[in-house]
Amino acid sequence: MYARRRRRYFALMGCCLGLFVLAWGVVRLWSVPAAVAMCLVAMVIPPLAAMVANRRGPDDRWWDDPSGDPKSDEWWDELDGRRRDR
Repeated sequence: MYARRRRRYFALMGCCLGLFVLAWGVVRLWSVPAAVAMCLVAMVIPPLAAMVANRRGPDDRWWDDPSGDPKSDEWWDELDGRRRDR
């Protein structure tokens, strides 16, 4: 799962970089407003790429899943205010 998220992240960041370079290297010669619009789109991509890279997959272990150590799980549940059926 990690490799898929990493590939998507780099693809999005590559698009971001490509938009930026194309906007000011090529498009600005014909239309400055179009180049600015492309940069605005490129500005939105990095936060989306970070969300994609950090998204939890269906097989990923989450931070609050039980660790397998009963004593530790009981301690964390007590701190979180959860009650476990015994």
